[in-house]
Amino acid sequence: MNTIELLVRKDQLARVELRETPAIPLEEGQVRLGVESFALTANNITYAAFGEAMNYWRFYPAEEGWGRIPAWGFASVLESRHPEIAPGEKFYGYYPMSSSVVLLPHRLSAKGFMDGAEHRAQLHSVYNAYLRCSHDPFYTPQTEGAQALLRPLFITSWLIDDFLADNDFFAANADGHSTMLLSSASSKTAYGTAFQLAQRAGIEVVGLTSDANLGFCQGLGCYHRALSYNQLDQIAAATPCVYIDFAGNADLRRNIHSRFGNLRYSSSIGGTHVTQLGGAKDLPGPRATLFFAPAQIKKRSTEWGAERLEQKLLQAWHGFIVKACDATSPWLVFRHHRGPEAAKVAYLEVLSGNTDPRLGHVLSLAPGAA
Repeated sequence: MNTIELLVRKDQLARVELRETPAIPLEEGQVRLGVESFALTANNITYAAFGEAMNYWRFYPAEEGWGRIPAWGFASVLESRHPEIAPGEKFYGYYPMSSSVVLLPHRLSAKGFMDGAEHRAQLHSVYNAYLRCSHDPFYTPQTEGAQALLRPLFITSWLIDDFLADNDFFAANADGHSTMLLSSASSKTAYGTAFQLAQRAGIEVVGLTSDANLGFCQGLGCYHRALSYNQLDQIAAATPCVYIDFAGNADLRRNIHSRFGNLRYSSSIGGTHVTQLGGAKDLPGPRATLFFAPAQIKKRSTEWGAERLEQKLLQAWHGFIVKACDATSPWLVFRHHRGPEAAKVAYLEVLSGNTDPRLGHVLSLAPGAA
């Protein structure tokens, strides 16, 4: 059995190679999982763009200069040398863009396991957890595509909203009203955040997007206003506000910091504008601060306990998925890409940033997929 994987140059993300290598024999305690499907979104491009700074390349190391972009999806056990994991079991988790992967399960429970590979020991546990679908309250077979695409993004969205509320929205306005500016408003993590923020009293949610995606964002219903990037002048310069940056566009960030003298906080989330990324030094106003979702998970898990946190996330997830996947007017339409070449084409399309925001890309590199 050979393994097919998609690799990219770390310093040139549009340079892609498909490689096929013989599967290595398992050692005692290891399992081999066949990666059945994984999601490809702007979030994966963020993983690559911030791969060095935030250690995303370390989850599945490759040869010097090359990287394996991690992705959320589903895999089933093909072969097991672990006494508590059986062939055929399905797990949700953080996989490489590959047809199969070898993991070293430890800290097993009814819910799943942690990968015990030495090179992942210092990486955040959120990304090292693999959940048994048979014991996962989020899982249903009918919604695998939605889970792969939206679940990790929505959890990030929920945590952004929770972080802002936890900090009183940085006192964006003394009278209790706050304006949140969200860049890359058509991205799934952005509109998930907007969905949560829009449920809060006194919050105005403003989505900033390209001219091409303006109609889509206006039609979502979770933004009080959706504006194109060249319409910043429609927001009063004195508005007390918070900038939630999913684009990572250096020029846009500087424009916002320069225009809004009452910018109370600037949160850096992602990098969907890959060709326009840049530093955030010497900006007017507050320092652009990187948001790291696992830190907020850890905080809430400590304060509330893991069970209460899961209940809150599950309740919010059900509300969001009903809206995003509504049969009459869905925010998301699934597109499946099967086979290595199709996966490569899909990756380059998402990297370009010119995809229809309504599309959700689900990929499989499994041999024989077509």
